[in-house]
Amino acid sequence: MATSYEQQIIDAIKKALPAVVSIVVSKDLEDIKKSNPFGYFQLGQEAPAGEEIPESALDELPRTKEGKIKVGGGSGFIVSHDGLILTNKHVVMDPSAEYSIITATDDLYPARVLARDPINDVAILKIEAEKETLPVIPIGDSNTVELGQSVITIGTALGEFQNTVSTGIVSGLSRFITAVTDLMGHQERLRGLIQTDAAINPGNSGGPLVNLKGEAIGINSAVVFGAQNIGFAIPINKVKEDLDAFRKFGKISKPFLGIRYLLINKAIQKKFNLPVDAGAMILREHGPDSHGIVPGSPAEKAGLKDYDIILACNGKLLSEKTTLEDILDSVAIGDTASLTILRNGKEAELKMMVGER
Repeated sequence: MATSYEQQIIDAIKKALPAVVSIVVSKDLEDIKKSNPFGYFQLGQEAPAGEEIPESALDELPRTKEGKIKVGGGSGFIVSHDGLILTNKHVVMDPSAEYSIITATDDLYPARVLARDPINDVAILKIEAEKETLPVIPIGDSNTVELGQSVITIGTALGEFQNTVSTGIVSGLSRFITAVTDLMGHQERLRGLIQTDAAINPGNSGGPLVNLKGEAIGINSAVVFGAQNIGFAIPINKVKEDLDAFRKFGKISKPFLGIRYLLINKAIQKKFNLPVDAGAMILREHGPDSHGIVPGSPAEKAGLKDYDIILACNGKLLSEKTTLEDILDSVAIGDTASLTILRNGKEAELKMMVGER
């Protein structure tokens, strides 16, 4: 007989699992013949000059019922009876791929990607059911999450084992990590994540992190390879902001200044011999076409330059834990932002209108 704690877990799974789905990513054979299917379909990498992928190798690749080749997958969960689904942006980043949804009852639906968050690892999909009676997962409040509380992950582990559940606890709050979130290998700094020791395997990405009430309190997003039992989820309250924006405006918009920067800490200060140990230094990426300030952006119009150090935004000091994005989250598109910068050893104030990313 199950204990009261075990029964809580069982009841939470029964409540949440019907709304958890598998996402299948597929492409036509012709679209991937010139790419490298080995090494987990790293799209964009061309096969060596003069070489073609052997037909025999392609024949052995997993396929959908329609004959398309499966090139990836992940998890997601239904949040509206008419078929809105939340998942990770990195699961559905390929614009040339097709996406299918397999529900907990093995029903198959084609899916459309409606919106991708330009900053956070969040995407919104849509499926069309015959009746608007799809099961949904209750949405919780990630602001009430506490260290040590029990949590459950649900998803398609390794892209193969559908409806896999794992349990653990909340191991950390407000974590910051750097993760690859697009096909070109660009890295984004994911902020304010929930850390858990509940197993998050490849294929679990996009599935829900669930509390003992059966409510989604996060989206499983990343793991640390080489470590044991360290996984991260995006707090559901951040995701709710995206969902609300999409329902209101039909898209996910984020404030935009148009700069690339490096957050400064004591190690960065020492390495670059900087005059301050906090702030954000405008710095271009490597490559001939890279830039620290996007042409035509609010930052360029305001007169920001490469190697300017932004010390504060709207009076709030920048640091590793309080980034420019954190401050801009509370600024509406079209509002004026005031930046305190350090240039050639002198502080200055610049004002600019916040654009849309």
